[in-house]
Amino acid sequence: MIITNPILPPDVFVPDVEAHVWEDGRVYLYGSFDLPGKRTYCSDVYHVYSSDNLRDWTDHGVSFSLADTKDGWAKDLGALYAPDCAYRNGRYYLYYCVPDGRCGVAVSEYPAGPFEDLGPMEHVHGIDPAVLTDDDGQAWFYWGQFDKVRAAKLRDNMTEIDPDTAVQPLSVAEHEYHEGSSVKKIGGKYYYLFTDTHRHGGRATSLGYAVSDFPDHGFRYGGIVIDNFGCDPKTWNNHGSLCEFRGQWYLFYHRSTYAGEFSRHVCAEPVFFEEDGSIREVKMTSGLFRAEERVPAFRSAELRGSVRIAGDPASAWGYALREIGDGDSALFRSVCLDGETVFSARIRSDSPCRIELYLNGQYAGCARVPVLEEFTEVTGDLERPACGTAEAEFRFFGEGFSAAFDSFRFAGKAAE
Repeated sequence: MIITNPILPPDVFVPDVEAHVWEDGRVYLYGSFDLPGKRTYCSDVYHVYSSDNLRDWTDHGVSFSLADTKDGWAKDLGALYAPDCAYRNGRYYLYYCVPDGRCGVAVSEYPAGPFEDLGPMEHVHGIDPAVLTDDDGQAWFYWGQFDKVRAAKLRDNMTEIDPDTAVQPLSVAEHEYHEGSSVKKIGGKYYYLFTDTHRHGGRATSLGYAVSDFPDHGFRYGGIVIDNFGCDPKTWNNHGSLCEFRGQWYLFYHRSTYAGEFSRHVCAEPVFFEEDGSIREVKMTSGLFRAEERVPAFRSAELRGSVRIAGDPASAWGYALREIGDGDSALFRSVCLDGETVFSARIRSDSPCRIELYLNGQYAGCARVPVLEEFTEVTGDLERPACGTAEAEFRFFGEGFSAAFDSFRFAGKAAE
């Protein structure tokens, strides 16, 4: 199944996603809810989104808010951080956390809520709660950052942990664990996905994993599954989950926008397991677009330089690549080409510049850009007809210009 990223509309920002498939066969996303352009993590509400095809998503509205907390215990704390959800005996349990480190639990008869708060959990202090229900019905609860990460058994009421079972499942020294626990049982093994700081001088842009024969200890570091470095010049963290849907495993993660650590889009990639149980690292993708299809620039997979995804009312999608300067680039993974001879880009620029197109890393053509006050289509010839699936990278060059990039497409066929 082809995924188009980000998977939700461009004005919807749902990071820290835990994905679940419940009895109705739909994928449900439980995540934080960022606000566009706001330089802060998360808002004070959650929304649940669901889909039966990973393309068309239903927004079920506000599922829970700080204002809904029992007796208002957390209504003034400002934000709801990463959640998770679990099912037991006909009820759905939503686990959430707030900035002061406390975690709470709310319940509903429906997977999308609305959820009724049951209050804070005792013996739990730390962000990013996650739940695994094992084959024997025992539920395990995970939470915390750095070396304060913990795993413990959930009691049958699903609202309390057994504090006598609490242990530290991962460590900073052995796993470079940062935060963002998410645990799934796959092929009889326990796969622990988490925010990993092995790369980029300790930046928490990767999702790594560890594997064990046990749900609470013995985890062996397995490697990195995805790295969102390059999605935005200021990206800092990552958080996500693995979920099986119709026989295929998918990785859900997020990418930053607005040249900040915030306003994070949820994205997804199919993942594949080797025969030894290891997970292949995957790259960020945009989707798979037909050559004649107009591709919105906000679907870029990787950016370099000062360019960032940001709101733009002049764009048909409301979002564009903005503040493009000399030497910046935007890469799209991937486009399916069939002998096209021309590429075009909708762009505006306050000074002349040029766009160079590279296909699979090889120079393919150039377009000259004059001063353009409004988004205008400019075209360039390809040096040779393009065929097959390719990564399309646009590189921008010029002196003292600032540009915005709305979209692109390919056209024209060589004469037979």
